[in-house]
Amino acid sequence: MASPTQLSADEAGWRFAQCFGDKGEVEDITEADIISCVEFDHTGDYLATGDKGGRVVLFERNEHKKGCEYKFYTEFQSHEPEFDYLKSLEIEEKINKIRWCKRQNAAHFLLSTNDKTIKLWKVFEKSLKVVAENNDGQTPFLRLPRMTYHDTIVAAVPRKVYANAHAYHINSISMNSDGETYMSADDLRINLWNLNISDQSFNILDIKPVNMEELTEVITAAEFHPVSCNLFGYSSSKGTVKLADMREQALCDKHAKMFEEEEDPSNKSFFSEIISSVSDVKFSKDGRYLLSRDYLTLRIWDINMENKPVQTINVHDHLRSKLCDLYENDCIFDKFECTWSGDGSHVLSGSYNNFFHIYDTAATQDIVLQADKSAFKAKKIGGNKNKAGPGGAAGKGGKNGGAAGGKPLIDTESIDYNKKILHASWHPRENTIAIAATNNRWSPPFHSPFRQENRLRDLGWPASSPRLASLLADAPCY
Repeated sequence: MASPTQLSADEAGWRFAQCFGDKGEVEDITEADIISCVEFDHTGDYLATGDKGGRVVLFERNEHKKGCEYKFYTEFQSHEPEFDYLKSLEIEEKINKIRWCKRQNAAHFLLSTNDKTIKLWKVFEKSLKVVAENNDGQTPFLRLPRMTYHDTIVAAVPRKVYANAHAYHINSISMNSDGETYMSADDLRINLWNLNISDQSFNILDIKPVNMEELTEVITAAEFHPVSCNLFGYSSSKGTVKLADMREQALCDKHAKMFEEEEDPSNKSFFSEIISSVSDVKFSKDGRYLLSRDYLTLRIWDINMENKPVQTINVHDHLRSKLCDLYENDCIFDKFECTWSGDGSHVLSGSYNNFFHIYDTAATQDIVLQADKSAFKAKKIGGNKNKAGPGGAAGKGGKNGGAAGGKPLIDTESIDYNKKILHASWHPRENTIAIAATNNRWSPPFHSPFRQENRLRDLGWPASSPRLASLLADAPCY
């Protein structure tokens, strides 16, 4: 298979647009400030982030701005550190996943989870009233106190807490298309929940062997089919993606379909099992295709064709010769997420040095972008000087993924493995992407809400309208 043509930010027409957080050189970053998940809601008007300190920060679209921009909405502490005295085990407050429920009224509902406990949060705007008139002792008659509007605040309250159902670390939660149920997956089990019932769940998959010494694989990710409420997909550390049908039996021990690409025996090595472990799996919007990510590759599967993927994209082929070093520094165990574009024509996944890649589904183009401070500087310095016409780049390329003088876009000899793009979310209706980028040189105190070592950035391009999205880049339609 021919390698896709690499394009820089300028060549593809992407432009950095917004950064949440401080851009200064601050070194006192704590582990709790690192972003651990990013998620747009179903409309794309709201964006949620979770961090290792158990906080959830929400942003809303700023409709008062000419371009598409996001502003701080609210922040709340979702999870606290706990200690399991029976197992002598610390339970981290880190937010592993956030999933939005489809909006039914003025309030927002979202699920957040750490390793053990899932919570359903209600986020709503609340009017504060104060007493305007009262009995002050000077009037000869009694009068009723009168309340007047004072302010509107955004409140977040936990409506349900779903606890004590997982013996192992929760790695995935997924809302069902029926809007009433969701599933949660840990290393060995997947449970089905009703949103309104917090003290009972149904085990729909259990791969735990009777003898734990016979354990050969673990569940790494799981997601409901976006259209058929009876289907769900899950991936394993053995490099397989399986499709299960809840209509067949109550406990889906036997999968309906299994998607696996056999490795070339000549390529087998000590690291084969590690790098074949699937870290993320996502259905396309119509449910026809599955996207899976392992350490080196992205694969696109047609759910009607199990024997081989319709597309295999080598994201980290340049790291194949460095697997020994990556094993030594534990980077070989990094879990990169993947995501589809809203229209299903492109896929995205992250890499090191704060690079991330956008591929068309035919794998003919590889747009390489870098969530680096230079992107923000290029936006500020460039200003109108770099503006192009509709669909043109409005920021500098260069370090923003560009190649100068024919040099390769990614210099494999100077990769910083401490900077990595693990988490991303694509706007459901626009070409706008939110990225959580780890950068040890950045500490953002975005007034109250943001103290992350990460930066969120959106990248987008104008389609039918000239609007941009937050953190973004401007690019032509595909």
